[in-house]
Amino acid sequence: MAVSANRLELLQIADAVAREKVIDRSIVLAAMEDAIAKAARSRYGAETDIHAEINSRTGELRLARHLLVVDEVENPSTQIGLAQARRHNPAAQLGDVIADTLPPFDFGRIAAQSAKQVIVQKVREAERDRQYDEYKDRIGQIVNGVVKRAEYGNVIVDLGRGEAIVRRDELIPRETFRPGDRIRAYVYDVRRETRGPQIFMSRTHPQFMAKLFAQEVPEIYDGIVEVKAVARDPGSRAKIAVISRDSSIDPVGACVGMRGSRVQAVVGELQGEKIDIIPWSADNATFIVNALQPAEVVKVVLDEDSERIEVVVPDEQLSLAIGRRGQNVRLASQLTGWDIDILTEAEESERRQKEFVERTNVFMESLDVDEVVGQLLASEGFRSVEELAFVDLSELATIEGFDEDTAAEIQTRATDYLARVEAELDARRRELGVADELREIDGVTTAMLVAFGENGIKTIEDLADCATDELAGWTERKGQETVRHKGFLEDLEVSKAEAEAMIMAARVRMGWVDAQALETAGEESEDEIEVGEGAAGRTIEPNSAAAGQ
Repeated sequence: MAVSANRLELLQIADAVAREKVIDRSIVLAAMEDAIAKAARSRYGAETDIHAEINSRTGELRLARHLLVVDEVENPSTQIGLAQARRHNPAAQLGDVIADTLPPFDFGRIAAQSAKQVIVQKVREAERDRQYDEYKDRIGQIVNGVVKRAEYGNVIVDLGRGEAIVRRDELIPRETFRPGDRIRAYVYDVRRETRGPQIFMSRTHPQFMAKLFAQEVPEIYDGIVEVKAVARDPGSRAKIAVISRDSSIDPVGACVGMRGSRVQAVVGELQGEKIDIIPWSADNATFIVNALQPAEVVKVVLDEDSERIEVVVPDEQLSLAIGRRGQNVRLASQLTGWDIDILTEAEESERRQKEFVERTNVFMESLDVDEVVGQLLASEGFRSVEELAFVDLSELATIEGFDEDTAAEIQTRATDYLARVEAELDARRRELGVADELREIDGVTTAMLVAFGENGIKTIEDLADCATDELAGWTERKGQETVRHKGFLEDLEVSKAEAEAMIMAARVRMGWVDAQALETAGEESEDEIEVGEGAAGRTIEPNSAAAGQ
């Protein structure tokens, strides 16, 4: 084929390919120019710098060889002398590039095949870029498609302008799709890969259910009702927490719809998955009580430092609260982000009795008192000898059967006991080789120094080099299980905030952190975050209405 021929045919081919592949016409023309330039190099030499240019309006092709103007020509294929260059262009200077027009030529079979491969490759790359740019902005949306084929349990979906994959573990259990079936799924990732963009979709993702509700519930789509959290056991059961920004609209009722029409539409799409719609609350205790529906809750005890909660339910409600194979409590835990321990009233009573006996024995051994006195102190709510040593004397004297002299004696014995323990701990601390300078860090006690020594922390530098989790411990979720890793100071009930404060104080002492900058940052954060002190261990007993919500 002569390159000079069929100018309009080049433009017609470019237009057809651009329409078919849904890419810009200029990209196809650029691919053609590269292909023609490559074919020309096969004739004029691989080193030759050849450029092809196709006029986008007329289809006229201009083929030129670019030569660099130099003093002394070393490579005639890419360079031209100054004198010769000025014959082409009298104004030519050293370093300029001269475009030497080349005559039209006929493609050989091999050159034509090579040009075709270049065009196909360039067009394919442009198509992949277009597909990636189109679908990367659709992450987080529900997309409809047609099942193209199934491979090893994975479903390949034709989206019209691209292909997506729904992997086997992203399909709802026991659902099957055949070629030609329509499918709806949630786009959770789009990646660039060597074989082209990969679009990953899911029907088990928690946000798939949230987006389905947004399609069925106008109040969610309009932003009046907000989905705050979702937890799913795909194909079996799910919990969704919602809140209304308009006090006149019931968020749960809006999601249920008239005679359950809205929620049933979602249930149908999710293959009969049972859905609990729960009112979200900013109060953690109320939210967790709601999340455990349909079980009734008698009392909850929160430990906000470790995000754990103990829930007490009536004996006959235990199986309902836990659910089949732990499903209800597991979903509630996922929904709220808290680790939930469920106890019956009988179990809680038994545990309380056990704690009472343990505290009584501690007081008997530490203070050298009889069982009656130990039980009196335990029943008054004292948990440790430290509390007795530092409590106001008048509070001890008000205990039934105690007078001021008895209270003073109890407090003296408590103080003496603590002094003995302190001396023993200090001796152990010296034996472990823990430096005295560690005692100067705010919040560090002698018991902590012993724990430091037993775990190889013997200087301020050792403490400064620690991470908060090493001291306070951390929780790791593995699949459906939660694993607790103990910290060096966990038995001493040191919170993460306290551990972090100790480490930062040590780093300031070492000069690793600027004390003034740290203080400024702390003042700024106080304006943004307010944490209620003494929140850990607070007990909430919901009334019957709250418990049954």
